[in-house]
Amino acid sequence: MEAATKQSFTNRLLALKSASGKTYSQLAAETGLTNVYVAQLLRRQAQLKPETVPKLRAALPALTEELIAAMMSPPWRSYDPNLIQEPTVYRLNEAVMHFGESIKEIINEDFGDGIMSAIDFYCSVDKVKGVDGNNRVVVTLDGKYLSHSEQRTENMVSRLNLKGSTSE
Repeated sequence: MEAATKQSFTNRLLALKSASGKTYSQLAAETGLTNVYVAQLLRRQAQLKPETVPKLRAALPALTEELIAAMMSPPWRSYDPNLIQEPTVYRLNEAVMHFGESIKEIINEDFGDGIMSAIDFYCSVDKVKGVDGNNRVVVTLDGKYLSHSEQRTENMVSRLNLKGSTSE
């Protein structure tokens, strides 16, 4: 899907959400998805799965077959490079950059040599009251741990397959 088409579908989906009067958190509660995943679906950053269609259609009855079909196709998971200039996005990036080394060290300390997946991943945003009574933003990043593997040739399937084949 080209960028202009993606933006057109995204604009239509966001207009439909706006017309519903529902928040992402309300839509999440109705669909059983996280609020961030609902936003990703409506921004064409995630693929709508067949089993979720009835729940999303019930939550947003104005969804057309054309929009649902577009949402079910694999999305272009891209972003506008100028997005970093948006203050909230900038601050999130700044927080990850500031705390990133420490988070990485703790992951390695607790799990070993590896990373957090952004594929097998859940994300949500919640609002809580702090001990001082002020509103606080809670961003949860919940990713599967993936350990780095030692690259042994005896475990490399492509090498094993190449050894078994003969060239003419």
